[in-house]
Amino acid sequence: MSTKISLRAIEKTDLDFLHRLYNNTAIMNYWFEEAYYSKAKLEENFEKQKKDSNCRRFILHTDNEKLGFVALYNIDFIHRKAEFAIMIDPRQQGKGYAIPATNHAKDYAFRTLNLNKLYLIADHENEKAIHIYEKAGFKQEAVLKDEFFVNGSYRNIVYMSIFQKEYLKNSSV
Repeated sequence: MSTKISLRAIEKTDLDFLHRLYNNTAIMNYWFEEAYYSKAKLEENFEKQKKDSNCRRFILHTDNEKLGFVALYNIDFIHRKAEFAIMIDPRQQGKGYAIPATNHAKDYAFRTLNLNKLYLIADHENEKAIHIYEKAGFKQEAVLKDEFFVNGSYRNIVYMSIFQKEYLKNSSV
């Protein structure tokens, strides 16, 4: 992949893009949420979250194209940990953006915010995502049974994490 990608803070002008992603059932099933977001609700969330110091939300992009969404949620500055989440636009999936985007998020979490631990949850059945997270350095800590109810059935989740010391030891900078 020769295209340079980067993360930038979400702007109000990104809400149409996010509205399309947050209303995609295939994406939201893996987020264990209903694909039911109005633009008004997204705007309300945008206003709340821009004041929330425990959340960082980014647009993954090239110079001229939005590729996805990356977030650090539940940032805990006492225990130095946060939850990582990523959503690649279905039009951009399979193009190799997930690992570089994850690396940007890890770099921000560990070098800028000085967090100790970055964790995530993934649907146990989403083998492709789990494989990508493992390639990006995350390790499985646990499988939680029947954690979320999606489309009429309970889903198991995989809890994965990576630690700052592992990241810094293996990063090239």
